[in-house]
Amino acid sequence: MRLLLLEDDLDYRQSIKEYLESLNYHIDDFEDGEEALSAIHENKYHLLILDIRVPTLSGYELVKTIRENGDNTPVIYITSLTDINNLSLGYELGCNDYIKKPFSPKELKYRIEQLIKLFYTNETKEQIKLKPDFTYDILKKELRRNSEVINLTKKESDVVFCLVSNKNQYISIETLRSEVWDDKYICEADIRVCIKKIRDKTSKEFIVNQRGIGYKIDREE
Repeated sequence: MRLLLLEDDLDYRQSIKEYLESLNYHIDDFEDGEEALSAIHENKYHLLILDIRVPTLSGYELVKTIRENGDNTPVIYITSLTDINNLSLGYELGCNDYIKKPFSPKELKYRIEQLIKLFYTNETKEQIKLKPDFTYDILKKELRRNSEVINLTKKESDVVFCLVSNKNQYISIETLRSEVWDDKYICEADIRVCIKKIRDKTSKEFIVNQRGIGYKIDREE
């Protein structure tokens, strides 16, 4: 999943970025609000992590702008401004969560996971049963057959997450290119190779395809 991080303190920003990348998130980081806003216009992000007091455009102004443009990407503010007036303003402008600085990296991890679960899975349970005989942990992005974890590369894991998140729906090559490869050019043959490698590790029936439409992973009813 692709996340945007806006934080003007270099050391703080770098430590957050490295921690989230260790959890297999793709992080685009910025110290300047205008630059972050331009990136939001140009790219699709699953979640925004924003400091409030940053150069050129504050976290408040950034959220106000994207919400006015109909962008409902979930937002977490990371800030020392947590008095009731600032909290009220942030939520009124459209943020989804606040974390007070300083904070534990694990707290950020759990807040991100809860928003991902809320916005992208429509699940009430973390464990999802998949056909023919697999289980998927939507928060850990962990695929199992019985009790055995299936080792996937980052791209393979991102493909499975994308297909599972879109419940029983066919996902096109174009959508996979956007969601998994961040719209970077990758030929259709390379995406098919990635799909084949996942099938080799699971089963031929694990990923279903319909010619000209796309791919899906079926869930147990």
